[in-house]
Amino acid sequence: MISVKDFTTKLNLEALNETTRTEMDINVTDINRPGMQFCDFYEYFAYERPQVIGKVEMTYLETLDPDKRRAVLEKYMSYPLPCIIVCWGMTPPREMLEIATAQNIPVLQSKDQTTGLTYRATTYLNRELAPHVTRHGVLVDVYGVGVLLTGESGVGKSEVALDLVRRGHQLCADDVVDICRVSENHLVGECPEMVRHFMEIRGIGIIDIRAMYGVGSVVRSKSIDMVIHMEHWDNTKEYDRLGLKEETTDILGVKVPYQVMPVRPGRNLAIIVEVAARNLSLKQMGYSAARELDRRLNALIAQNSGMGDQ
Repeated sequence: MISVKDFTTKLNLEALNETTRTEMDINVTDINRPGMQFCDFYEYFAYERPQVIGKVEMTYLETLDPDKRRAVLEKYMSYPLPCIIVCWGMTPPREMLEIATAQNIPVLQSKDQTTGLTYRATTYLNRELAPHVTRHGVLVDVYGVGVLLTGESGVGKSEVALDLVRRGHQLCADDVVDICRVSENHLVGECPEMVRHFMEIRGIGIIDIRAMYGVGSVVRSKSIDMVIHMEHWDNTKEYDRLGLKEETTDILGVKVPYQVMPVRPGRNLAIIVEVAARNLSLKQMGYSAARELDRRLNALIAQNSGMGDQ
């Protein structure tokens, strides 16, 4: 369900009629332009989508005589439409407002062109209807790479993020990260409004990152491109030293690159996160330092083997 108030506010729409509806039953991220329906073609009618009326549809309605127009609109609005959006700041016919009010269908007006409104509405619905999950962690933008720092409480996630902000990177969320899947393989995280831009540092308390470091130190939302799990160094555990094996973790059905970062005194964790972000960018461009070293070693072994056979 989509809130009528939120939908109207976020898309900068104006209500043209009064209804008792506070929510719209929208479950898809597309819109429908009812040109074919106005021509009495209902074989395939996506009535469950927001209905967008542009200049073409409005011009056609204006060519009809009042009785014909009323008949066309009555049949059209006999379906349970979630809402009707009139673009270009156009004023809809009186019959449309009367029938829509009787059917409890919100009629909304947009000053935008039809294409622009369609794009913004689709983007909004993609975000609102996307699967969501909340995770404990810190999300930072490092060289354009969205890094989600996870780990048990007190391991030092916020301190690493603070050091990264001091080095010119951006904080997205501290402690609580709201994650949504905006496409089949793309995750976006952001911070809840109540705690946005705030960070907790043990021994100091709550600090406001934006107030201390400026608006350039924070970002409202960020894609999640990799997960770095911070844990206290375990001498009995064998940590990856080559990087040949690429691990992933599953978040909302999306496989995200995953690395474990052991924490102990003396390690410069902020620099390690920076290196991990740069290394991921190189891998996405097709270059892997670990695989290049492995290739060179294999070539050297093959060369020495060939010399031994002679």
